[in-house]
Amino acid sequence: MNFTMNEFFQKHPNIRYLYFGGKGGVGKTVVAGATALWFSKQGKKTLLASTNPVHSLSNLLEQNVFGKPVSVKGSPNLHASEIDTSETIERSKKDIKNKIAWFLKFADIPTKAEDFVESATMNPAFEESAMFENMINIIFEDEYEVYVFDTAPTANARRLLGMSKVYALWVNKMHKSREEARQIRLSLSFRKKKPEDEQDALLDYLTTFRDRIDKMRGLLTDEEKTAFFFVTLLESLPIAVIKRFIGWFKDFGIPIGGVIVNEAIDKSEVNENTAEFIRNRVAMQEKYREEVIQSFDNFCGEAPLFEKEVKGLAMVERVTNAIFAQD
Repeated sequence: MNFTMNEFFQKHPNIRYLYFGGKGGVGKTVVAGATALWFSKQGKKTLLASTNPVHSLSNLLEQNVFGKPVSVKGSPNLHASEIDTSETIERSKKDIKNKIAWFLKFADIPTKAEDFVESATMNPAFEESAMFENMINIIFEDEYEVYVFDTAPTANARRLLGMSKVYALWVNKMHKSREEARQIRLSLSFRKKKPEDEQDALLDYLTTFRDRIDKMRGLLTDEEKTAFFFVTLLESLPIAVIKRFIGWFKDFGIPIGGVIVNEAIDKSEVNENTAEFIRNRVAMQEKYREEVIQSFDNFCGEAPLFEKEVKGLAMVERVTNAIFAQD
């Protein structure tokens, strides 16, 4: 059943965490920004954050929001931030160094932690892991009423949000192995020490981290608080991307908010005197609009193709009005 954005948020008054994804270049940043602006206009303190390594929020808002939350000029309740991936990665490398040092000390291995750090941080998913932890920190600081995330292209967003499941499996296994190792070490020790007297910084960290991941997974799968929206153009490839990935998000338990079409040509402006190229594009969009409606049971709105680039708060507001005026 299709519905409007207004209807969706009326049915989910406690929504707090919104994610916008889709194929690269479909306008995720624009639609995420328009939605964040709408919430800010409802009087809610809102954070618009980019988890895309290739940020575009600063360009959209025409002000520098890189590195930390900044109040958006002209919208008192709206704040924006492009997460500094490089800073996150460096901080994560330091954390990993400390964890490895804990392990080596616990195991009485006379090797420097630096010898392991480089290999531990060469994993292709390390950047996404660091970004996921940064996203957790932002959410758990709980400074805002609504969080709107402009994610990377869908495949990357899938891996980013999937980190909670990967982390849960990894941490649970590590926690179990660490506890078993601690018990063995104590049983072989000549010291008369109870297990609870043995200090293990890494085990304490794993316990805390496991609790954080469990809490994050709970939020990601809470349909009253979280929703993932797909943004698409009325073209074959971005629609195919949604078809490919939407099932994964559902299987993972992330609630799907809906599918939003961007850059739809206004048919009322087209007549027989309109250039053939435009008339052909309109016919193409009509075909793919029908495919969107038939393929997804949660089509929830359109943003038009404007006469100029969406840049600056005034243009973002036009997108907001278009998406939320549809009833």
